[in-house]
Amino acid sequence: MNSRVLSCGLSGISGRLITVEVDISGGIPSHETVGLPGKAVSESRERVRAAIKNCGFPFPPSRVVVNLAPADLKKEGTIYDLPVALAMLCAAGFLKGESLINRMFVGELSLSGEIRPVRGALAMAICAKEEGIAEIVLPKENAEEAALVKGVRVLAADSLSELCECLAGKKEFQPHTPGEWQPSFEQGDSDMALIRGQYTAKRAAEVAAAGGHNMLLAGPPGGGKTMLARALPTILPDLTFEEAMEITRIHSAAGKLKGGVVKSRPFVAPHHSASAVSVVGGGAAAMPGEISLAHLGVLFLDEIPEFPRTVLEALRQPMEDGLITVSRANAGATYPARFMLVAAMNLCPCGNSGSKGRECTCSPIAMARYRHKLSGPLLDRMDIFVRMTEVSYDDLFDASASAESSASVRERVNDCRRIQMERFKDTGRYCNAHMNQKEIVRYCRLDKDANALYRSEFDLRGMSGRGNARTLRLARTIADLEKSALIKAEHLAEALQYLAADGFERDLI
Repeated sequence: MNSRVLSCGLSGISGRLITVEVDISGGIPSHETVGLPGKAVSESRERVRAAIKNCGFPFPPSRVVVNLAPADLKKEGTIYDLPVALAMLCAAGFLKGESLINRMFVGELSLSGEIRPVRGALAMAICAKEEGIAEIVLPKENAEEAALVKGVRVLAADSLSELCECLAGKKEFQPHTPGEWQPSFEQGDSDMALIRGQYTAKRAAEVAAAGGHNMLLAGPPGGGKTMLARALPTILPDLTFEEAMEITRIHSAAGKLKGGVVKSRPFVAPHHSASAVSVVGGGAAAMPGEISLAHLGVLFLDEIPEFPRTVLEALRQPMEDGLITVSRANAGATYPARFMLVAAMNLCPCGNSGSKGRECTCSPIAMARYRHKLSGPLLDRMDIFVRMTEVSYDDLFDASASAESSASVRERVNDCRRIQMERFKDTGRYCNAHMNQKEIVRYCRLDKDANALYRSEFDLRGMSGRGNARTLRLARTIADLEKSALIKAEHLAEALQYLAADGFERDLI
């Protein structure tokens, strides 16, 4: 006797409909799984066998063949435990096939029959909707994220025995009712008001947050570079529901989702010893890396020259395209990677360059080697360069000085981002840093004075095509902060101040 149950596999952050077929026949008792199963899938027979027995069902002493179709797609993970168990119970006559029709089942089984959470539930719910499947049955821990998808009825279960009772009509399914989604904001211990002095750097951080621009902070140790970067999440704009769906889908597929649904922008800060695979993604299963986990949020690289050159150069293409394609012999996937890169560095290997009270002991060769860790093409993709200096005594201990709080800066950033959301409505872009060339021509219009200023600065700086695009994107964000339809001379002048790449490199010597 045979049976069929619908399930779902993961390909990157997308779901793939999988049909689980089970055939039970006479002969020497055995259990074989076919259809390109991975190691975890092959091991599922022991989990399924124990779960069925411990839920009170006799395991069939027969020849059991499990087929996972389509057979040419590699199957990975513990997702298929639950559908395999249900298909076996149906083939053995303990469940009616009608109860499994038009339903998708996913879940890992414990030996006692408990249904454990899986990764990628949101992608699977989206797949169920696209395939016209009315209901998806999954672990309770995954119900909240799956319920984000409208048009699919989400049914959650704690155990195999409970689920079988519901399928047999002895108990009623309780559909999961999602709560109202609202973006959240956690202040934590950081606040812009705690950062003394550094007014130019704090203004640059506001502009970067408002437009999603990449930023490089450089200066001697103790100047507040890391502190400013760590305070950046307190001024990032609120998430929209569409952005939250994108981020949740990635984190769910990576198995990094905590709390059901993402409600705030990610802030990812890998250590400088991280490998290129962990940062950009890959491995045997082509998993998403840190740049994808930072999608629509911040990727912070502290002491960026200490990162391997291979890691830094691997960032160039995702910074330009907003996605990363990971190809492996047995798997391949494309992941979104539209992150805001914030990096911090000293001015020399010993860190004393630019310091008032300490002398730099680095040789010219060491300085050149340190400077060349950051290639020209990588620097060309940084929108904002900020040279930070040591904080003065007066800035640190002046009780009368009142620094602006993150809450007030965040309010301006949110206002600016709302302008951009309206501008890029229905385009798949969310901020000025993502503008393509056609949109730059359309939205980055200069007034007469700004045009005269730009004409003189363009040739003087020997600006490249990419440099021109990032200048106009940055000026557009500054104009949006001032709620100006046209880019004025003062907006362009501030943008040009942040783009002093040549002068920045001279500071590193």
